[in-house]
Amino acid sequence: MPSPESMQIRSYLLSRKTAPRSPLSLAEQRVAFESFIENAVGHPLPLLEGTRIESVDVSGVPAAWISPPEADAERVMLYLHGGNYMLGSLTSHRDLVTRLAAAAGMRSLFIEYRRAPEHVFPAALDNALTAYRWLLANGTRPEHLVLAGDSAGGGLILALLQVVREKDVPMPAGVALLSPWTDLVGTVESWTTRDATDPTFTGKAVNALASFYAGTEDLHHPLISPIYADLRGFPPLRIDVGQDEVFLDDSLQVADHARAAQVPVELTVWEGMWHVFQNFSSVLPEGQQSLEQIGMFLRRQTRSSE
Repeated sequence: MPSPESMQIRSYLLSRKTAPRSPLSLAEQRVAFESFIENAVGHPLPLLEGTRIESVDVSGVPAAWISPPEADAERVMLYLHGGNYMLGSLTSHRDLVTRLAAAAGMRSLFIEYRRAPEHVFPAALDNALTAYRWLLANGTRPEHLVLAGDSAGGGLILALLQVVREKDVPMPAGVALLSPWTDLVGTVESWTTRDATDPTFTGKAVNALASFYAGTEDLHHPLISPIYADLRGFPPLRIDVGQDEVFLDDSLQVADHARAAQVPVELTVWEGMWHVFQNFSSVLPEGQQSLEQIGMFLRRQTRSSE
């Protein structure tokens, strides 16, 4: 049964979804997104005690090292944030990445890839590949490297894995996806069947965003919509998704395709939860539980070679 905290947050999200609002410019949307979680929980999100954050230039890509206390210095999580490829930054997702890194007991390299519509496909993917190669070139062993991302960042990770395989670069040890956006074409049934239960998005609204990232490319391109990708040779996947979100089938179908390709998959559908509910982990028990489980999965993948 959903927690009382989840009911309060759901009520807040629904009020935002249904309230009439004046259209915001893209710049205004980006500013609002920076403080969205803090506004929802009603207080600032302090950095977890003992966590160190260090800015770093990753071959021209802005990034930050997030190091929880007692993190294993050899093991690294590369994190790609969500925000429909247009929003999100090192600020908006800092709390989520910090909590996941702490749960996994490892450092995280958190990058700020180029966003649409100023930078269309494949700009974000190129930045992600740059960061991946940078980690390997700077001594991170592939068996100690994992990838994680939410929403658009989750789809971007699945695109990155395709390029890594194509270029014969070593694969990471494991991957965690939080409500990944994998179908930018908009054919999955949950965009309709979950439209009323999703407290954050409508299928129509999500569908309107896809072309901003794709530019002139076909939305069916597997590097844009990895629901159409060949997943053979991918590392083990962990997928967490909310039962009530329009993106539900984006996760379910990718999990099915991965199993068909003989890729190990752990899929958890969280009852009563919405898109990237882990963003509210500072106050949401289900978010905390999800991050703990994902963290344990990532620990197992990076220790399997020992």
